[in-house]
Formats: sequence, structure tokens, C-alpha cells
Amino acid sequence: MLENVGRVLTKIDDFVWGLPLILLIIAVGIYLTVRLRGLQIKHLPKALKFIVKNEENGDGEVSSFAALCTALSATIGTGNIVGVATAICAGGPGALFWMVIAALFGMATKYSEGLLAIKYRVIEPDGHVLGGPFYYIEHGMGKKWKWLAKLFAFFGVCVGLLGLGTFTQINGISSAVNNFFDPNMSNTVKIFGMEYSWTVIITGIIVTVCTGLVIIGGIKRISTVSEFVVPFMAILYVTVCVIILIVNIKAIPAAFGEIIAGAFGFKAAAGGMLGAMVLAMQKGVARGIFSNEAGLGSAPIAAAAQTKEPARQGLVTMTGTFIDTVVICTMTGLCIVITGAWRPELALEGVGVTTYAFQNGLFFLPGAVPAFIIMLCLVFFAFTTILGWDYYSEKCLEYLSGGNLKAVKVYRWIYILAVFFGPYMTISAVWTIADIFNGLMALPNLIAIVALSGVIASETKKYFNKFGNR
Repeated sequence: MLENVGRVLTKIDDFVWGLPLILLIIAVGIYLTVRLRGLQIKHLPKALKFIVKNEENGDGEVSSFAALCTALSATIGTGNIVGVATAICAGGPGALFWMVIAALFGMATKYSEGLLAIKYRVIEPDGHVLGGPFYYIEHGMGKKWKWLAKLFAFFGVCVGLLGLGTFTQINGISSAVNNFFDPNMSNTVKIFGMEYSWTVIITGIIVTVCTGLVIIGGIKRISTVSEFVVPFMAILYVTVCVIILIVNIKAIPAAFGEIIAGAFGFKAAAGGMLGAMVLAMQKGVARGIFSNEAGLGSAPIAAAAQTKEPARQGLVTMTGTFIDTVVICTMTGLCIVITGAWRPELALEGVGVTTYAFQNGLFFLPGAVPAFIIMLCLVFFAFTTILGWDYYSEKCLEYLSGGNLKAVKVYRWIYILAVFFGPYMTISAVWTIADIFNGLMALPNLIAIVALSGVIASETKKYFNKFGNR
């Protein structure tokens, strides 16, 4: 029976995340790029400057940088290490090209989400901020669309509690630690009729306690932790990737050639060129969307930034996609292509691909050192994803419950319990369910963005007419 349920869930997941949704997300990104006149390229330097330059006298709970880090804490995750490897192994090196192309269009979508989140957010008398797609759907499109906002919020709670925020992340952390410290399962204990390594148990307890200490403090504590952890883990990971690229600098031109050739199917037989190109495009775009979440509507939930200008925060928000995919995913992908870690004859998959790339790229170090770096990055990436998705799902529940903060406080404890039990769960079905709800989140959000594209264009024009030279 469980196998039948798993097969049904897989079919639903394949349908939800099939070509129609992927094309819809890309189409919206292209439409917004045209309507905003390539804003994401033209004003990227300004957007990067705004990351560290907070707005004076802005309204909100945290700085723009803290809001970005909160969003990045949920966005930068295992997908940056495992997702890129999966895309390249399935679609070839060309998948990386399409991943970056999708991200460039996705930046326009992320900009629009950030702008609308600030435009339609609600600030309570005590300074508590309410924002996200559910508010720009209800207040932007009108009360008659409140059902669509409720639908988005319901999907958001399901994604946070049932998988992407809890079970899959803590399971990934405990597995990564166990694979490094006790790969042979030498020190085990029986729990729930199953054998578990003591490293899994100890890791689960530590992460649960750390999660509880952070999320009980709310958005300000989450953003404080994110402000430290997110830049640290991103800089650490990118630095290691840069070292690998410098050490193997002579191989970079050939790697770029392989990526371009793969993107357009040049290396395939004449009759298979189109098929190879479509496969590379599909895998690259799909994994890119999973990684940066452009169009899914998750990032604008972190609408607590201290700002009065919707367009300004839109610029800051879109840098999340740039950092996540154009920088971090590209670094991972180049390391994998340069070292040949993706090649079928190696029969590697998932994190094993990236670990192989790091070990061979840093050939002058003992193999345990690159493996430790990968383990450390996976732990940090997954932990901050737990924090970010707690905040997202809390805000979704707050909207669903009509602002019932008691329900939110109860939910926090349920969330912490889910993290505690996560290491002991078989998560394949849970991951599939979370994938389904994550995809379903995108539909209400994309409808709202297209419906409110006139507002986005108007706010953008007004902002740059007023502050164009700042």
C-alpha cells in the first residue's frame, strides 16, 4: 500500500513540476523583464549597494540586509550543493547554462515580489509587520480574491511543517554528520525498532535545541542569526570554490566550451541535438527554480524590512536570486564540470558528485578536508533553511488564523518537535509531498504578479524618477 501511495505522489509531483509550470514561471520572468526594461541587469550595481546601505527612517522590524538574509536563509540550501549536481548529472553540463538564464529572468520576478510585499504589507501599531503574497493578493487584487490568498497560505504552512522546513533538512544534517564521523555505523543504538548511530541522535538533539533557542525569539532573533550565518556560509563556500577554480584555471575555458556545447546539444548526434538541448534546458531551469524560488512566493513573506520604498526593497530582494544561482550555483557547477565529477562512468549521485569535485579540485589536500567542508556547508545551509521556513510558515498560519498569535506560538513548538523527530523518519514521501505543495504555492503567486504588473511598472517608474541618481 505504501508503495502505491508513493507512486501516486510521485506522479502528482511530476505533474505539478512538469513542463507547463516551469514554462509558466519562465514566461512570467520574461514578461516582467520586458515590461521593466531589463531592470535586473541595468540596476544590479545599485541593488548590490543597497544590500549594505540601509534606508534611513524606514518602517519595519529589521534592516533591509537582515530581511534579505532571512529570505536567503530559506533559499540558500542543499539545492546549491546537491541540486546543481543532480541537474548536471541528468542534463549534462549545459544544464548550468539554462539554470543561469532562468535565474536572470527570475530576478525580475523576485524584484516584483519584493516590491509588492512592501507595497501591500500591513504594519500594526506595535510595529509588528504582516506581509507576503496573501496580502498583495487580498489588498492588491481585491477582497473577492481572498480565497486565492488563503490557498497560498495553506500551501505555505504545509511546505514548512511537512517537509522542506523540518524533516528533510534535519535528516540531511544528521545524514551528513553521520557519513563523515561514523560512515560504518560503528556506534549504534536501537530506537523505534531501527538502528541509529549515536552521531545521528546527538546531532538531532543539538540542532533541535539550537532551533528552539532561535525561533522562539521570533523574526528579530531569526534575522540576527541569519545576518551572521548566511554571509559566513556563503563566503566560506564561494571562497573554496574560487580556490578550486584558481588551482584548475587552465581547465576553465574547456569547461565553458563544454557548458555551451551541452546547452545547445552540439555534441549530440544530429538527430538528437534538439532532444539534448531540451533535456539540458528542462533540468537546468527546474533545479534553478528549486534553488532560488523565484516565482514561488516564499521570499516576499520576509516583508519586515525597514523601508518606505517598495521598489528599493524589490531591488534588494532580487539580489537573493543573483547570489543564490548566478554566484553560488555557478561556482558549484563549474567545479563539477572542471573535475568531471558528473560523468556517468563514475556512477556518483547527489552530494557524492560535489564531494568528488571538491576532493579532486583540492587535490593537494587530504581527502577528509574537502569532505569536511562539504559536510559543514550542508549543515549550515540546512539549519538556516529550517529557520527561514519556520518564519515563512508562521506568517502563513498567522494569515490563515486571522492574526491569532496564540496559534502561532503553539505552532512553533510543533515545528520544533518535527525537527526533533526528523532524523528518525523515512522522508521520501514527505519530500515528495513538500515538493507538491511548493509547486502549488507558485500558482496563486504568479496569478497575482501578472494581475498587478501594472502596479509594479508604475511603482518602478515613480521610484526611478524620484531617486534615479541615488
